[in-house]
Amino acid sequence: MKRILQAGLVVAVGMAFYLLGRYQSPSKPVATATTRHILYYEDPMHPQYRSDKPGTAPDCGMELVPVYSDSIKASFAAAMPGTVTIDAERQQLYGIRVAKAVKTSGSRNVRLLGNVSVDETRVYRVVAGAEGWVRETYGDSVGTQVSKNQKLAIYYSPEFVALQTGYLSATKRTTSAVEESVRGTQNFADRLRNLGMTDDQIKRLGDSKRIPDNIEISSPVDGFIISRNIAPGLRFDRGIELYRVADLSHVWVLADIFEDEAQYFHPGAVARITIPNSGKMLTAKVSDVLPQVDPTTRTLKLRLEVDNPGFALRPDMFVDVELSVPAPRGLSVPVDAVLDAGDRKRVFVDLGDGHFETREVVTAERYGDRVQIVKGLKEGESVVVSGTFLVDSESRLKSVANAGPPPERVNSESHMSAKDMGGGQ
Repeated sequence: MKRILQAGLVVAVGMAFYLLGRYQSPSKPVATATTRHILYYEDPMHPQYRSDKPGTAPDCGMELVPVYSDSIKASFAAAMPGTVTIDAERQQLYGIRVAKAVKTSGSRNVRLLGNVSVDETRVYRVVAGAEGWVRETYGDSVGTQVSKNQKLAIYYSPEFVALQTGYLSATKRTTSAVEESVRGTQNFADRLRNLGMTDDQIKRLGDSKRIPDNIEISSPVDGFIISRNIAPGLRFDRGIELYRVADLSHVWVLADIFEDEAQYFHPGAVARITIPNSGKMLTAKVSDVLPQVDPTTRTLKLRLEVDNPGFALRPDMFVDVELSVPAPRGLSVPVDAVLDAGDRKRVFVDLGDGHFETREVVTAERYGDRVQIVKGLKEGESVVVSGTFLVDSESRLKSVANAGPPPERVNSESHMSAKDMGGGQ
């Protein structure tokens, strides 16, 4: 009976207030929308701490910040999941800065694995101009560094003997036939060159006036022997390649690139070559992208040219290649705006009035201090670029607060009846 009387009293009081509010005098001033009421005070560093009166935060000693009834904390933030609100005072305290997403173009650094190759325009082949027999070789193993006109081997050839005899006969003619002698000498000299004799050997033949027993095979250039098809006692035919000598003072570096990347590598672009384990760096230039596609990897060969002082680069050596290439124009933001969690990337979009929205994005190329955004942002939207991690902390704290306390664990024993406890007899 007592409870019924109390309930009736509550209903009567409620009706009285309702009628009073409905029929109040219109001349009575009404509170305007600009009237602000403080709901509570919160710790600016840890908003989960709240107080019903001003003071200082117990953990950091900072002044508590008032939260008003018209604050986004009480309305907007609660209505939009993934949004956090930070007032101007705390934004300044956190050092929060924003920047717009804009379309830009720039350049990006590309690192490739390169393989050193001989410059094919600096490879010299020593070919037999006549048949003969190898009598001896001299320090001519593959990889040996040789000098121009250095003797590599000697051989005997009957064809050379006849031509050398004719050359000497032409040089011994009388002065009355000087003109004919010159023509004959030149003719025999050209034939000796065609057979593989060097100008230095021909000069020695003319100076000594003596036909040598053997013909020398000499290096045509300063370089390294990269191929050898000769041995003492070997009989060879005209046209066979005896040696291949490469000038390694200038070499090529070849690197694999994908087909869709070829448009970004232009002849003349400067690259940096680094030799692993030594740290030595050389400057190279892009010369071409070769047209052949590797049938297995579906890649193209990027060719770079580099001077090789001291022969630091050797054929088939692996090197690191780094160069800057133009990046395609697209929407981009500063790198610091993107929070990378591995499986997803996020930014905080400034919605205005201290509201920040968490937005997942898809990134593409990174060049310099900017990264391209291909999904998740529109041109002109502003994102947080400084204080990003503090905004993220605020967002996480809000998520925890909105989630509420974990559900209490039900103690099954508290629901056991007295009978189950053994108390009901």
